[in-house]
Amino acid sequence: MKKTALISVYNKQDIEKFAKNLVDLGWEIISSGGTAKYLAEHGIKAKDVSEIAGGKAILGHRVVTLSREIHAGLMARPEVVEDLEELAKLKIPFIDLVCVDLYPLEDAIAKSDASYETVIEATDIGGPAMIRSAAKGGRIVICDPSDREKVVKKLKNNGDISKEERIELAAKAEYVISKYCLESAKFHSKEKYNGAVGEQVAETLYGENAYQTPGKLYSNLTPTLSLSRRGSDSLALDKFKVLTEMAPSYNNICDIDRMLQTLTHIAAVFEINSVSAKYYGVAVKHGNCCGASYGDDKIEVIKKVVEGDPRAIFGGLSMFNFDFDEAEAEILLTHLMENGKRRLLDGIVTAGFSEKALELSRRKKDKCRFIVNPALENLNKNNFDTTKRLRYVRGGFLTQPNYTFVLDYNHPEIRIQGEIDEKNKSEILLAWAISATSNSNTITLVRDGKLIGNGVGQQDRVGCCELAIKRAKDAGHESEGAVAASDSFFPFSDAPEVLIDAGIKAIFATSGSVNDGEIQKLCADKSATLIQIPDKLARGFFGH
Repeated sequence: MKKTALISVYNKQDIEKFAKNLVDLGWEIISSGGTAKYLAEHGIKAKDVSEIAGGKAILGHRVVTLSREIHAGLMARPEVVEDLEELAKLKIPFIDLVCVDLYPLEDAIAKSDASYETVIEATDIGGPAMIRSAAKGGRIVICDPSDREKVVKKLKNNGDISKEERIELAAKAEYVISKYCLESAKFHSKEKYNGAVGEQVAETLYGENAYQTPGKLYSNLTPTLSLSRRGSDSLALDKFKVLTEMAPSYNNICDIDRMLQTLTHIAAVFEINSVSAKYYGVAVKHGNCCGASYGDDKIEVIKKVVEGDPRAIFGGLSMFNFDFDEAEAEILLTHLMENGKRRLLDGIVTAGFSEKALELSRRKKDKCRFIVNPALENLNKNNFDTTKRLRYVRGGFLTQPNYTFVLDYNHPEIRIQGEIDEKNKSEILLAWAISATSNSNTITLVRDGKLIGNGVGQQDRVGCCELAIKRAKDAGHESEGAVAASDSFFPFSDAPEVLIDAGIKAIFATSGSVNDGEIQKLCADKSATLIQIPDKLARGFFGH
């Protein structure tokens, strides 16, 4: 008895090869509309769906496959004799395989002029119905174009696929449909109804702590939903390749995400303000910067990143927007030395590692993860993560737009009180990018093109200033002549006074305090430059 496949796809790339492979294996093909025409043009014979459904497409092609005959062919139970006898009596073929993908609803929703009418017209009903019927019926269901060739190979080699493989494909189908329906619900309800649907791309041994077992990373990109947006984010965490046997931990993954936020903010603020630095890098501990620098010399950038807070960098991660060769690997490892002992890093993330760099690094650092993504080499102002941020809270979750504000010296509402040279201007930008991507509240100090102190996560701004200065002093840095950035305004003059007394010559902060005048007067009286922009535009609270 010949097997039957129903093929109806939006993505027709190589679909003729898939269909021909099935025909060569003795299968019959059922198809309709554009897919049937496409297959015919490529010399592949297919029975029209109308021969089974009892009539041609109706209502302007809105109803084609939504018929009891099609769904009976998909849901009849092969082990139930009565089901098969009924199909035979009604002259309905048993459909063994469904290859169906969906209209790109996400593309229609993403358009600037998207409306109820345009989204409704792009909403697939027959496709999801067939996919779900096939999944329920235990059929071979293919809804992702990347699975077509895999299935054909198994059919060629084994004549069929296993029950476990069918269940996996069915589970993927249900996932794809749930994502599809969620996008529709979010659009039509203006996000009154929301949620998160993702595909597991990695598993960690445990979460933040050993008893939280396991940790899992999910990707929220579904390749079958949108052809134009398929895997479009080159900096998505699943695009990073691990070169060592030891996979990243849950905390590593969180830190990589945070480093990406900081590095993309640095790239954007430098480009917008015409800072010409080719290279930059950051190091983090528990998500917050403990080293950062920029410049036109890779070796100097690496040195300055390590020098930022050598004590804090122990066990941390670093990320650079350039390749590592032997020289870069050697300087990172040797510059981490203290009293003849190495400070261990948990991970190094770069645009790439040469074989020599990897060999050297592996020899000296057995437990360090080496992770690469070539996209790091081409960072610019368009590399922000613009997807909405989700955060679990008990009983539900919060959403907000992503962190996409960039400080611009040409902004009409910026106010610069006092003198500032180009070097300090660039250093303020680095300090801003760090403070805006560190746990609020934060005060960040930068001097000589590198981070020297980061006072993060304090409950009051005076405490942030004192902590930043202490960390700089503990690391052996001189705060005299440094610049500072605050992630929000100063409610009183006590915090900026702490900075100025420590030798800080230029301060960035937002405005909006009732005591702005008092703070401006303090800076003028003590010859400290003050740069301000309204808090409603530029407040940098992060990871609150």
